[in-house]
Amino acid sequence: MSTFTIGQIAERTGFTTSSLRYYEGIGLVTPAARTDAGYRVYDESTVARLAFIARAKQLGCTLEEITDLVAVWDGDRCGPVQRRLHELVTEKVAATQARLAELAAFSDQLHAAATQLGGDPVDGPCAEGCACLTAPGTASGPVPMALVARPAPEVPIACSLPAGGLEDRTAEWSALLDHVTAREATVDGGLRLALDPATPVAEVARLVTAEQDCCAFFSFAVTVDVRGLALEVRAPDDAASLVDALFGAAA
Repeated sequence: MSTFTIGQIAERTGFTTSSLRYYEGIGLVTPAARTDAGYRVYDESTVARLAFIARAKQLGCTLEEITDLVAVWDGDRCGPVQRRLHELVTEKVAATQARLAELAAFSDQLHAAATQLGGDPVDGPCAEGCACLTAPGTASGPVPMALVARPAPEVPIACSLPAGGLEDRTAEWSALLDHVTAREATVDGGLRLALDPATPVAEVARLVTAEQDCCAFFSFAVTVDVRGLALEVRAPDDAASLVDALFGAAA
């Protein structure tokens, strides 16, 4: 049977060595053996398991869900694994469709507001009845101009990821942030990351969910408007430096 070092496994699977150590620590991956010098040695079954973990991550499964799936995987029968994965993916399809419906409704609001704001302004300062303050199709009232995420709850400014997991998470965000085309501050003190059209939205959703699992002080919102797709990030004032460190500072 072929065996591999942790470096060889990392090269074959695309996972970092720190991720593999982290997965070992939480029981997702187990070395086939260790050498006399204490080095980890893996086999082909580890390659297959990591391929399954990668697929589950690609489908937006959380670490908790993946742990549950791997426990079923250990039964050496495809049927239960496929049924459980189908249940999870079906749930995620419903959740994604609900989010898309919300975004579509919000996009319609923005298009209507953009059309109204493109007309001639009133003669004088903004006041009741002007396009800035009146929602399309109503006599008065504020125009809903932004999709606002819930503020982060009162939680400690701390991350529950271990060192190895933190390195892996940072690398995942770094890859996603390659799609950022601009950074700007929002009116409520958050950060808006404009994303290019090739951005993998499923990966955005997965990372946002994973980040709130370990760093609940962050608050996220995915927005779609006339400017395009964007991710908005908010955090308490005490965590402003963490937002800059992980997501970059506004231009």
